[in-house]
Amino acid sequence: MLTYTYEARNVSTGQKIRSTVQADNEQVAAKLLIQQGLSPITIKLNKKKSGTSGLFNKVRSKDKVLFSRQLSTLINAGLPLVQSLRSVADQTTSKPLKVVINQVITDVEAGTAFSVALAKHPNVFNAVFISLVNAGETSGTLDSGLERLADQQEKDADMLSKVRGAMIYPAIVLAVMVIVVGFMVVKVLPQVQGIYATIPGATLPLVTVILLDVSYFVIHYWWLAIIILVVLAFAIRRGSKTNTGKSLIDKFKMKAWPFGQLFMKMYMARFSRTATTLVASGVPLLQVLSITSDAVDNVHISKSLSLAADKVKGGKSLSEAISNDQNFLELVPNMIKIGEQSGALETMLEKIASYYEKEVDNEIKAISTIIEPVLMVIMGGIALTIVAAVLLPIYSLVGQSGFNSGI
Repeated sequence: MLTYTYEARNVSTGQKIRSTVQADNEQVAAKLLIQQGLSPITIKLNKKKSGTSGLFNKVRSKDKVLFSRQLSTLINAGLPLVQSLRSVADQTTSKPLKVVINQVITDVEAGTAFSVALAKHPNVFNAVFISLVNAGETSGTLDSGLERLADQQEKDADMLSKVRGAMIYPAIVLAVMVIVVGFMVVKVLPQVQGIYATIPGATLPLVTVILLDVSYFVIHYWWLAIIILVVLAFAIRRGSKTNTGKSLIDKFKMKAWPFGQLFMKMYMARFSRTATTLVASGVPLLQVLSITSDAVDNVHISKSLSLAADKVKGGKSLSEAISNDQNFLELVPNMIKIGEQSGALETMLEKIASYYEKEVDNEIKAISTIIEPVLMVIMGGIALTIVAAVLLPIYSLVGQSGFNSGI
């Protein structure tokens, strides 16, 4: 889509409006403005790329959290929605978010509901965000809904940050390992082969022969190795976007040692936290299940939540609908059942979320404790293999020399 800068007049109020609109061409942009009750005066193509597309124009999570908190504070102070949005747009330092807010302002001024205006930007505002805003608009508690939303976004971002942090150490160790092994294979082993080439009848140990073959391939066909790696990475990336690939990857996350339990607890925390925020905002249970199935970001848990929604439609309670489901840890349905029986489902979901968020922290610490010795063993095994490949031929030469000297 192209971005157009326009000047238009509000048909009902006569007020002039200057903003931007996204459309495939100028005619479509004019139709969009007319549908919003605006009379176009000028429409010009904005040569700058849209603020919400591209890797470096992505709206960051912390910018959305700040947007939610600032808007909540201003609305709670009694300012009208449009005035609050303009104030937030002036204060934000994120250019992509500023573009989106200005487009939302234009839609709201034209009579579009705030949640509907936000829904036009799915790359920025997800289903959870839209549903909470919609619930807040309907119930007249938009400020508190935005505050809950900011809290939920912060907790989710904090949990993801901790999980990513747990992956950094092993990634760095593996990278160093690859560099060291590459240096030994490319620089050291060929020298051993050069020494042996000058000795008639000398035979190399099997481990040295194998590593020398690897060395020869890397030195002479490095370009082929790069092509293979690029093709493999591309195939994995494309495959991960297919239904089958996504299903395999998500299943691997849930079952693979030692990260399986970490991801399962993270999914349970995300489901519970999102459901808590939605229930607290008055969103109906069936809609809660539909939204959380997308928010969890795991196809297997999403399917379980869809099946649970069908069971709830049939008259079952949520705890019954997800009990004995292998995609949910046993504590979740048990705690939800207590919440349903006591009439405190929101409180119990909050406790589940807090419990699993703490469990994620504990799991990360446990994995860090396990990974260190495992990586040390792997590095030791690789180092031993390389040292053996270098030293065994040397010992063999010394042995042959001693034998010949004895003769």
